[in-house]
Amino acid sequence: MIVRRLARPLLASVFVAAGVEALRNPAARTPQAAHLLQKVPGQVPGAEVAAKDPDLFVRVNGAALLGGGLLLATGRMPRLASTVLAASVVPTTAIEHAFWEETDPTRKAQSRSLFLKNVGLLGGLLLAAVDTEGRPGLAWRAQHATRTTRREARHAQRTAKREARLLAHRAQDVVS
Repeated sequence: MIVRRLARPLLASVFVAAGVEALRNPAARTPQAAHLLQKVPGQVPGAEVAAKDPDLFVRVNGAALLGGGLLLATGRMPRLASTVLAASVVPTTAIEHAFWEETDPTRKAQSRSLFLKNVGLLGGLLLAAVDTEGRPGLAWRAQHATRTTRREARHAQRTAKREARLLAHRAQDVVS
């Protein structure tokens, strides 16, 4: 559909740009990443390793943003790409737009606005992650197959009973 062909690159553009920026200039985000990673070491798997090298964490997250954005923009594996981007946008948002830690009212308002923008992008990514492009998903296919199998089994049962009755009547006719 034309909407998907337009919407995916538009949605992905933000992530491609953010990924390129994170890879080119990780030092701009490293102090914020280090601050965030110190808060979550026991709560997030791998956070202890990332806390030792926040620069690497920023680069890996940037690579995920860039790769997921390119996959989404080109329509290749869009559900997987959207899922990767959704997972990457959470730490990015927490690192770059921690408005709750700002003391300056102007910066706090700007950071809150960007935080909410990223929350909106996360919603779009979640929709893209579950989009089946108009084709039924696996759950629907399984339910449909179950219903079809049950219907066919009932039909086979009725046919078998009918045939058994006919054979019984024929056997009685032959005996009589």
